[in-house]
Amino acid sequence: MPPISNDWLLPLSAEFKKPYYAKLHKTVLEEYRTRQIFPDPDDIFNAFHFTPLKEVKVVILGQDPYHNDGQAHGLCFSVKPDVEIPPSLVNIYQELHDDLGCYIPNNGYLEKWARQGVMLLNTVLTVRAHQANSHRGIGWEEFTDAAIRILNEQDRPIVFILWGRPAQAKKAMLNNPKHLILEAPHPSPLSAYRGFFGSRPFSKTNAFLESHGLTPIDWQIENI
Repeated sequence: MPPISNDWLLPLSAEFKKPYYAKLHKTVLEEYRTRQIFPDPDDIFNAFHFTPLKEVKVVILGQDPYHNDGQAHGLCFSVKPDVEIPPSLVNIYQELHDDLGCYIPNNGYLEKWARQGVMLLNTVLTVRAHQANSHRGIGWEEFTDAAIRILNEQDRPIVFILWGRPAQAKKAMLNNPKHLILEAPHPSPLSAYRGFFGSRPFSKTNAFLESHGLTPIDWQIENI
């Protein structure tokens, strides 16, 4: 678990000293030692590494990492360039196409979003191979809740995109009137037809950013 070294470090530093984090760190190290865990240890904090706090304009909250081989790399909903696009991301791309006319790319690598200030944060940052939600409750939620509180306290407008009930459960933490909260069902094939399709989060996000004098996000992921 490489340390967070950018401007996230100072506001999160108190978390690293708390008893829950010491226990979490020990648990995660033991899991990596004894089992197959995703993502690669060097990728656990990529959501923080790729999107410094001062650059965050948008937060997309996911649940936990993809649990199949080679998928997870520390950004929610994203997979490495040579990995098949997962079903939820297929639906995200379809909504993006319907909303903004972006073409549907041949890869699911979302680093371009992260580098523009879209923080792609899972509420749980590790998972056992082929066991969804297997690291729920070991302490990650307390850590990522701290990050969400830090984001909420920022004195500038940020868009929070909450897809599905676990993400929407964090809404109670978001009480800063400067921010925009967008809620919709999860893009999973199980729920996307219940209101994710047609929710237009991408155009709404850009309209909000532009109304506050901020550069909109270029949501188009290019073909490789």
